[in-house]
Amino acid sequence: MASVFLYHVVGDLTVGKPELVEFSETETVESAIRAIGESTEGGIPIWRRRSQKALIENAESRHQRFVGILNSLDIVAFLARDWCLQDQEKALKTPVSEVVVPNNSLLKEVDPGTRLIDALEMMRQGVKRLLVPKSVVWKGMSKRFSILYNGKWLKNLEAYNNVTSNANRPSSSSTIPVQDKFCCLSREDVIRFVIGCLGALAPLPLSSISFLGVINSNYYSLDSSSPAIEVIRKLPQDPSAVAVVESTSDGQYKIIGDISAYKLWKCDYLAAAWALANLSAGQFVMGVEDNISSRTLPEFVSSTVQDNNSAGNESMRPRKFSSRNIGFFTNLESLSFGAGRSMYRGRSAPLTCKTTSSLAAVMAQMLSHRATHVWVTEAESEDILVGVVSYADILAVVTKHPSSLAPAIHDPPKTSEIHDPPKILEIN
Repeated sequence: MASVFLYHVVGDLTVGKPELVEFSETETVESAIRAIGESTEGGIPIWRRRSQKALIENAESRHQRFVGILNSLDIVAFLARDWCLQDQEKALKTPVSEVVVPNNSLLKEVDPGTRLIDALEMMRQGVKRLLVPKSVVWKGMSKRFSILYNGKWLKNLEAYNNVTSNANRPSSSSTIPVQDKFCCLSREDVIRFVIGCLGALAPLPLSSISFLGVINSNYYSLDSSSPAIEVIRKLPQDPSAVAVVESTSDGQYKIIGDISAYKLWKCDYLAAAWALANLSAGQFVMGVEDNISSRTLPEFVSSTVQDNNSAGNESMRPRKFSSRNIGFFTNLESLSFGAGRSMYRGRSAPLTCKTTSSLAAVMAQMLSHRATHVWVTEAESEDILVGVVSYADILAVVTKHPSSLAPAIHDPPKTSEIHDPPKILEIN
């Protein structure tokens, strides 16, 4: 565990963060799609409306109003239901309260003076968002790596409330309280900060992820020949992703793509929902059109979910499914559909790294793609799946005590640690 996490506080990460605008559970799915496109980690916090009687809200009441986090995979799975496909306009007007999975343990309110190591521990245990008050205008840092509130440490919310309510300070050093102003920190924000402190984390950043034990071999998978709709039987939460795999003759699994909130983050939701309901998992991620040339997408309603280039003049007509509709392909000239699978896959290709990849490389890969996870393949093969690395796995290793990592860093890797068949949580 690097000392940088002990001397930095959560307030250091809130500089420049916009004020939180609550997304109400009464808003529609259509509005949620717009909001998710501008969010981090492909999801948005959902809130119950605040009672008009409560002029001042405490932390407990605020936490009770938090419902859960709605992501793009949740929405596509909802739109893939039979009645939603038959009446897409009605489906888009559905309140998000009927779609979001309630789980208020995903968010925790902390004060700006909370040590970063404590915040990382919360996220390691499953918290995905930190709600941080923007209740004061900081005068600055009076010593390295620490934020002081008029000479007093902001250690917890109770101390923060005592300082702001009881202290009378001269105007030259006072701060300005503002009621109910918050910003929201995601795990992406924390990882972005961590990657800026790689020197303080040495030798972890340059160590292999297999040496560090970061690879999680418990992941959800779906055979490529299975219907893609089977994903909705049990939507994984962290990471919100299912690997689409093919079995090899020696009992291993070859990854050909994934169905995840990250992949569906800025997709055409209606096209993706139709594909999820009608195609196999392999067809969904690969964009294979050979066997579905006669199928057409139903007429789409005109909405902001679609590209807005129709502008009321061009009618929404039926069209063949293509992974381009979902937003998978980025180079249209490179497409060539055939019996083989050597086609250019663009964004449909899964984001992967090798067991020998360094921790720094994996973090940089996740941040550059704004992904919540990276699939791990064998060092000798680019598609034999070993496991997955997510935000939670990275936070777990960077907060470990150095003594617990020493053997993994300095000892050579054992063959069994790298090549043992992964444990897979299959969707049956």
